[in-house]
Amino acid sequence: MAWIVAVIAVVLAVVAASRAYRAGLFEQQAVTRAELAERQAKAAEARTAALLDEIRQLARKRIPAAALALSHPSATVPGLREATEVDGGAALLLTEAVQAARTAVLEERGRVDAAARAAMRGTSAKIQSLLNQSQQLLHELQHEYDDPRILQLDFRNELALRRTQSTAVLCDAWPGLARQNSPLVEIVLGAQSRVAGYERIKVANHLRDERLALAARAAEPLAIALAELLANATAYSHPDTDVQVTIQQSGGRGAFLVVDDAGIGMDEDALERARALLAGPSVVLLTELGDPPQTGFAVVGRLVVQYGFDCHIEASPFGGMRTMLRVPAHLLTVLDEDRDLSALAPAPVSAAAPAESATAARTGAGAPPQSPAEPTELPSRRRRAPRRTPATAAAKAPEPSAGQVPRTPEAAGASWAALQQGTLNGRSVTGRNPAPDTGAHDHQDDQGDDET
Repeated sequence: MAWIVAVIAVVLAVVAASRAYRAGLFEQQAVTRAELAERQAKAAEARTAALLDEIRQLARKRIPAAALALSHPSATVPGLREATEVDGGAALLLTEAVQAARTAVLEERGRVDAAARAAMRGTSAKIQSLLNQSQQLLHELQHEYDDPRILQLDFRNELALRRTQSTAVLCDAWPGLARQNSPLVEIVLGAQSRVAGYERIKVANHLRDERLALAARAAEPLAIALAELLANATAYSHPDTDVQVTIQQSGGRGAFLVVDDAGIGMDEDALERARALLAGPSVVLLTELGDPPQTGFAVVGRLVVQYGFDCHIEASPFGGMRTMLRVPAHLLTVLDEDRDLSALAPAPVSAAAPAESATAARTGAGAPPQSPAEPTELPSRRRRAPRRTPATAAAKAPEPSAGQVPRTPEAAGASWAALQQGTLNGRSVTGRNPAPDTGAHDHQDDQGDDET
């Protein structure tokens, strides 16, 4: 019996030990599970805090920086602050949120810009119509009244009309003026007359064929583009310096208009942006042109895309900038011989030697001839003396000296009519009114050509 009791005691001891072991194991597992749950809770809290920080940075920094980078590409957009604390799904959603915000901003800017363009396009058309009517009325007043102030008004009207045309072109509108096939050199003179400080612009004609002309559909756009380049050159160069314009003709590549100024030049960033605008980007937002907007190069870029011109800008040997505007060969033509050229157009430089010899033979050695490469002075009216009564004129009229032919009223009237007819012919050929030779360009508010 003793051994039975011993076996029972051993079995009970084994059972008790097993139960104690299992109890200890269960207790250890419970502690482990509690520690794991605590660690998981702390990790979840850390991830939640990190996600909240990322959302806070998304709202305060990343989305505003992404919107700013749309206008300033050099601006940096910050990424995730703690990429290791945010799981892949949450990081992907945050990145998609930034991209969605960029897309929404772009779409809204596009809608706002389109609405602004439409409003400016309609307003420009109305203002341009009124300015054209004012110009026609001023032309009529010039023939009725001999007052230099009318020419000053006409010139200011011309400057306002150019600005309105540029705004219309920038808003994808028609330039608003139809012209016939026009000589290339006369288009240059027409663009010159639209710029404040036109007397500083010197034109050199290097065409092999002086009757080289531009097709009607591209004549006014080229005049607008060249006027913008000339306005930029005169605005950013010293008033005592000249702006050189060279007209060249190249075999099968068309013609080149080269504008050189001795201005302040451009740094690398400004030059890169200017080249991008002159290349004619598909979209140019009005909000990206600065305040006040600098629209000159943007306008040229729109015309480059629409009419097939080509424009390049680089540093000039004169210290400023050189802008080259190329007209493709398919837009060029040659005028018929029966079409008269403007008397203001400079003769080709290749014909300078015969012209100088002929002028020297007529004027003699005492008066040097004027270089044909330089433009003739723009015409201006002069105030006539008050008309005297017949009695006073008869009493004070001096006797004509020997060899002097008396000038009759009929001869004076014929001379004045010839001058008026010549002015009208010049305007009809160029399609524009030549700028008056007055002091209008001396005022800062008249220049205003601050667009680049």
